Amino acid sequence: MSANSGDGGLQLEITLVKAGRMKIRYPTVLLADDGTRVSVRAPWAGEGVRDFGFVRFEPGDVFTEHYWRDRWYAVKEVRAQDGTLKGWYCDITRPAVLSGPELLVEDLDLDLWVSGDGGTVLRLDEDEFSASGLPERDPEAASAARSALDELEALARAEGLTALL
Repeated sequence: MSANSGDGGLQLEITLVKAGRMKIRYPTVLLADDGTRVSVRAPWAGEGVRDFGFVRFEPGDVFTEHYWRDRWYAVKEVRAQDGTLKGWYCDITRPAVLSGPELLVEDLDLDLWVSGDGGTVLRLDEDEFSASGLPERDPEAASAARSALDELEALARAEGLTALL
C-alpha cells in the first residue's frame, strides 16, 4: 500500500479503464481488504456536478466503494455531504485486480442504480453495452456481465444491497 493519507488511513488508487483506455484515476482511503473484497472511501472524483436525472453527484458527496476480486461488479454507496444516503451506483466490471497501491477495475458499460430508499432500481447503459462489441469479442465476459447485472438487480429488489456489505 502507499503512504498514509491525511486522515491516517492507507491510500489506494483506483484506476478505472473502459474499452482499453483509462477512464479515471483517483485516490481513496482503504477501509478494509479481506482478500476477496476491497472497500475504500473517496469524495466525488468527477469535476463539478453530474446530473443523471435520477440522482446528482456533486462536490462534497462521499462514495464508499466495494470491489471484489471474484465478482463481476462494484457497489458504490453514495452519500451527500450531510450524510444523507442518495443510493447505490453499481458498475458491472471484470473482477478487480490489486497491484501494490493500485486497484485496477475494468468497466463493462452496464450499470445499476438503486435509490437510498430502495424504491427505484434502474438498469443503465444496456445500449452502450450492446454497442461496445464485447458480446461479439468476448461472449463469456458478456455473459458474466449480464449475469452480474441480473444478480444485483434481484438482490436490490429482494433484500437490498446492504445484504452484500
